[in-house]
Amino acid sequence: MTAGKWVVLALVATAIAAGVGLWYAQTQAWYGPVDTPDITFSAPDGTPMERPLLAFEGIDASTSPLRYRACFALDPSEVAPLIEAGMAYDTPEPLVAPGWFECYDAETIALALDRDEATAILGVRNIATGVDRVIALFPDGRGFAWHQLNGTLE
Repeated sequence: MTAGKWVVLALVATAIAAGVGLWYAQTQAWYGPVDTPDITFSAPDGTPMERPLLAFEGIDASTSPLRYRACFALDPSEVAPLIEAGMAYDTPEPLVAPGWFECYDAETIALALDRDEATAILGVRNIATGVDRVIALFPDGRGFAWHQLNGTLE
């Protein structure tokens, strides 16, 4: 092989390694499981309302408050009273989760919210500066949570 071919091979190998490293850092490296279920709902006056969860699976990362995602289940009989007592969230925008976190599908959640098949309520206002925890509840007791910018930093 000529020197030019070695240089090209080295550049291609470096680009591939950098691409794999970047993909890994964005989708795998920083995420960790949320071991303790931490789903709380807010009443219109800001009072926290806790409900027992039947199931919970969550991920988070210390690198950004926006990386939180959770899937959980409530007793279906708890959903309607919770929506009634909770604070509606007017602009829910489910954020995409890593592909390996299979219980959470942002597109499906967003579509259900648009079709009024699910209801978005506030979990916690300013869980981090400028970030709210938003919760989408389905009538069958399924729930999904994510963190979303609330516009106070603009």
